[in-house]
Amino acid sequence: MILKTTKSLCPVCRAVLDADVVEEDGKVWLVRTCPEHGLYRGLYWSDSEMYKRFEEYEVIGNGVANPQKTAAPEECPHACGLCNNHRSTTLLANIDLTNRCNLNCDFCFANARACGFVYEPSFEQIVDMLRLLRDEKPVPAPAVQFSGGEPTMRDDLPEIIRTAKGLGFQQVQIATNGLVLAKDAGYVQELKDAGLSTVYLHFDGVSRATNPLLPHSEKALQNCAEVGLGVVLVPTVIRGRNDHELGEIIRYAAEHIDVVRGVNFQPVAFTGAASDDDVANERITIPDLADCIDEQTGGIIKKDFFYPVPCVVPVSELVEAYTGKPQLVFTAHQHCGAATYVFVTDEGMIPVNKMLDVDTFFSSIKKMEAKLRKGGSINKYVTLVEGVRDLHVSVKKGESGNTTEFWKLIAKALVKHNFEALREFHWNALFIGTMHFMDSFNYDTQRVQRCCIHYATPDGRLIPFCSYNSGPVFREQVWKAFAKDAE
Repeated sequence: MILKTTKSLCPVCRAVLDADVVEEDGKVWLVRTCPEHGLYRGLYWSDSEMYKRFEEYEVIGNGVANPQKTAAPEECPHACGLCNNHRSTTLLANIDLTNRCNLNCDFCFANARACGFVYEPSFEQIVDMLRLLRDEKPVPAPAVQFSGGEPTMRDDLPEIIRTAKGLGFQQVQIATNGLVLAKDAGYVQELKDAGLSTVYLHFDGVSRATNPLLPHSEKALQNCAEVGLGVVLVPTVIRGRNDHELGEIIRYAAEHIDVVRGVNFQPVAFTGAASDDDVANERITIPDLADCIDEQTGGIIKKDFFYPVPCVVPVSELVEAYTGKPQLVFTAHQHCGAATYVFVTDEGMIPVNKMLDVDTFFSSIKKMEAKLRKGGSINKYVTLVEGVRDLHVSVKKGESGNTTEFWKLIAKALVKHNFEALREFHWNALFIGTMHFMDSFNYDTQRVQRCCIHYATPDGRLIPFCSYNSGPVFREQVWKAFAKDAE
């Protein structure tokens, strides 16, 4: 059965093709035919029922008010820039600081060390990219992640971080393998003092078999904990290699809640040379990952506890209605990622779903937002008070001793407009999420057009993550165009 139509790529020549999203045998497939290379069926989601549940949260945004270029709809994804066809603003920006790396991982989507040349934008070019992001309208990009290659290979990383904070980025992150952070605690302090918010630490498992870097990872965590720098563990998940340790990774994160703020699982994307057998044997989709977590946590974190990214759109719309100011709206495609929270307590991990009826909560938020938009500014406070009473129905009783504290935080945020209170919620909770980046085997242009993670490039473009890494070879084009010298 055809669920929808879209456009995809030929995995051989990367030609843009008409494609069908098809349900068959309880799974969802992406089917297209290349005139030269024939029919290809790529696995999209391994559970059609979960696919349909997430489909209900679809929200199509308005894009940016000042796109970098104008393009016809049929030019997608070759006209990335951002163009006027893009439907989401930048929630997280990526800037590649270098393609140099002190590792050579076989699954690196950047393929950093195989280039044969050095890509390393100048400090001035990086500042220009940061300014481009902060000039985005109607809302400037709030967060930037410096990546590569390995960003700690640059001597001026602290100054780059300091500049980003000075330009107004609320969140400044680095994506790192942690080797340098493990060696030098003073360097970690220097990054924290410069304004670094979060370390995205590559962390593939809790055993030496799955994570040869484990001793370095643990030392990096220790050094970050000592200076109060939060860490998100980022495992690349490959079927048959480390998918049996997902529950243990979450438990490890909970045991280190003093420094670990979350786990962001990234199912492997086949952006390098991959055979059909590699894809068939190693592909793991979001439903697969949720199944593993459910089973490996003994049902504590159930598959049904995961929600798609745009589920939080009603919260942004409520704040916008209350303040009258444009807000960041999480209009990512509903099949790009999934997430939940667990509270880490003396009794163990307690999922937020055990404390809150999530569907009722978001329904109540929508009602509050609708009343605020209709009622004007006079009855704002009354509307919020009434809305909070309605929200109280969604908070479950007797499931956890934290229920009262959770309710207080919601009240502070919505009634007193004290959104800083939500930091307390995040501090006591562990984020568990997944983002399945695309490759040429499962490429969907509808997802690309709603991508909210964008790469800034030295030529003044903002390119969606999956176009940059898996589309018409944007990463290779950018790196070659701005290469410093040949090796």
